[in-house]
Amino acid sequence: MQYSQIDLDSAAPPGAPSLLLIYTGGTIGMAVTRGEDEHLVPFDFSRLLKHIPELHLFRVRLTVLSREVPIDSSDITPADWIEVADLIGRHYDRYDGFVVLHGTDTMAHSASALSFLLENLGKPVIFTGAQVPVGRVRTDARENLLSALEIAALRHPDGRPVVTEVAVFFHRQLLRGNRSKKVESNFFDAFKSENYPVLVRAGVALDIHYAELFAPPTGPFRVHAALDARVAVLKLFPGISEAVVRAVLDLPELRGVVLETYGSGNAPSAGWFLAALRRTVARGVLVLNVSQCDEGTVDQSRYATGVGLAAAGVIGGDDITTEAAVAKLMFVLAQHPTDVAAARTLLTHNLRGEITT
Repeated sequence: MQYSQIDLDSAAPPGAPSLLLIYTGGTIGMAVTRGEDEHLVPFDFSRLLKHIPELHLFRVRLTVLSREVPIDSSDITPADWIEVADLIGRHYDRYDGFVVLHGTDTMAHSASALSFLLENLGKPVIFTGAQVPVGRVRTDARENLLSALEIAALRHPDGRPVVTEVAVFFHRQLLRGNRSKKVESNFFDAFKSENYPVLVRAGVALDIHYAELFAPPTGPFRVHAALDARVAVLKLFPGISEAVVRAVLDLPELRGVVLETYGSGNAPSAGWFLAALRRTVARGVLVLNVSQCDEGTVDQSRYATGVGLAAAGVIGGDDITTEAAVAKLMFVLAQHPTDVAAARTLLTHNLRGEITT
């Protein structure tokens, strides 16, 4: 997909941080037309300073890459994740930080995927978006964008970036990308991170929680370019039938399943259900147990129903979110396309701070 580049005029002094703003689509990149029939149209980023004059106050050099055909986040695919990761990789040495403008509906999925695709990330990659577009009186777009840019430009006294991970900024909070989840569609506090603390709070000043930030990398930066999308999510509910379970687990090309269970990782103990899981695991499919609860962790040794899952070969997902579990499965399966044992082992490791160990 083609991106158009805009270099915004800036009074930033030599040596000021340089940031790359990547617009993929979403409400934050839309503007409101004026007239009898008000509607949304793609934002003209060449006029960004006119719409958000506060950018004049930033002592940063800002470049915008705008997707020529914006994509609604509901249409995001793994190919789009790989495309954005590749963009960051190709510009990695030229910029000090990256801000990705994205629709809110699948932002947590995309941030999770990018966290796995960008290995040994030594610079900030911050996703942000908006519930209300620029041009409306009560918009959250301006605050979210300005704060995301400010955080992306943060440096330690020795010049090192403060944030060295993929994160989501929304409504005055910076969250670890692969710990975030969209929880609200009508109010501005749309994202939460129930199983991991907030990284930065934006109030009168930025309250940075240094101890919660991902450790700086020790190895070379690497962009991965493959994901295996042959995965499914099976959410359990009381009364789920064998036909429904088998319709998912018996898919011929299936390679991974996120099994959304109850509480601390519990599921029905019916013989047909456990037999279906055993057959699925036996043919090399990875089954990852994720709780339907927003808080807490999976413990397959706590109750007999969880023990049955472990005996069937289901892998406990600890406190990972469903969004991160889907992305991690796609990543791990692409890393080990033929070695199931190696893929199982990698799936249990904390790769990018997505689980608590």
